[in-house]
Amino acid sequence: MRPTDIEAIAELLGEAAEATGGVAEETHQAIAKRAFAATGRAARPVQAIHDAIAGFTYGSVRVGLKATFTQAGKLAARNVPVDAPALGDGIGDAVALGALHGFVGDLLDERGSALATPLSLRVGGRAVIPTRAFADLPAGDGAPEPSGAEVGAGEHPKAVALAVAYPGATPRLAVFLHGLCETEHAWRGLPKLGDRPRHTPFPDGLQADLGLTPLLIRFNSGRHISDNARDLAVLLRGIVEHWPVPVTDVTLIGHSMGGLVARSAAWQDRDERWTGLVRHIVCLGTPHHGADLEQGVHLLDWALGQTAETKAFSRLLRLRSSGIKDLRFGSATEEDWLDLDPDELVRRRAAEVPFLPHAEYCWVSATLTPGRVGHLLGDLLVRTPSASGTGKGHHVPFEVDNGATLHGLTHFDLLDHPAVYEQLVAWLSRPSRLPAPS
Repeated sequence: MRPTDIEAIAELLGEAAEATGGVAEETHQAIAKRAFAATGRAARPVQAIHDAIAGFTYGSVRVGLKATFTQAGKLAARNVPVDAPALGDGIGDAVALGALHGFVGDLLDERGSALATPLSLRVGGRAVIPTRAFADLPAGDGAPEPSGAEVGAGEHPKAVALAVAYPGATPRLAVFLHGLCETEHAWRGLPKLGDRPRHTPFPDGLQADLGLTPLLIRFNSGRHISDNARDLAVLLRGIVEHWPVPVTDVTLIGHSMGGLVARSAAWQDRDERWTGLVRHIVCLGTPHHGADLEQGVHLLDWALGQTAETKAFSRLLRLRSSGIKDLRFGSATEEDWLDLDPDELVRRRAAEVPFLPHAEYCWVSATLTPGRVGHLLGDLLVRTPSASGTGKGHHVPFEVDNGATLHGLTHFDLLDHPAVYEQLVAWLSRPSRLPAPS
């Protein structure tokens, strides 16, 4: 972990402590105000003294907490080498960073924080910039041996020749996009409850069984879905342009939010150099019509904002990231949020995201159990009507044979369950709709 990472974490913890103190102060003052109002004018002198003392006390505590965390971070950073690995290079800290991004990633991005990770292609957990020029590729974590000479990349990830990063490159690409609070490591499987079966990681399986070269993408899931989609489109243009062999087809596979990012990227970009090669877009547990949990939090946020005693909690809830708020209705376009109040209580706000006419769009949903209970609970985060695009609101035009509901699975089982993999292979093995390469 670099010194700048440690200082950024300490600063964030200090701000969280300060915000918590602010909630306590505002709630205390609101309750006191109501109590003093009930006693009439006689209590006003006492109220003035109370408010002054309370304001000074809470303010001192907030400032002290923030300063303590900030100074502790600076002290801890002094003993860390400047060239230490970045936070997120290892699997454990990448998982923690992914969770942090999910909740406040947009704030980190706006501030230019050292903790904000730009969307990138990952090889062995390390970020690389696709290029035709050869460069050093850090060894370890499964990365191929370095070769060639480094090209200037400044403070960005190392520029790497794709032929070096992917020595077994094939003409068929499978792009894997994780979900909210996840990173590319999620495709290796998340902790399971009980004795759940596991499958060979989907990227490895599709490479061995169908000859698809897996491309693992990491993105800051707290940013707007449409912003990540735009960056993904730019990255895929570069990958297709510099790929070691001519690309014949591209498949996008997204888990949860990743499915919305995939759909949005293909729709936003008019560059036929890569969108014209898209053969499949597969969405695993993707909330095309929104996630019930975020809709419930939004209603709670609104309700808490209606009284002075609970308004501070409403403001605290509103700090959740833009990415989370996009999941309220499955918003995947800029017009869903630009110059609009994201906390406004509305029925629905999600523009259409048309399909590419030549690509096959597929969906998989999960339910804990068959029947009505399973329909009600879904996979605990996304229900089948939303995952299949048949819920209330606009209809997502999936073809009849391009959807599957699997029972006895949770939302995160969709990342590595054998039944999901079998369905992927069945869809991706179909004859291509794309015109034969000239």
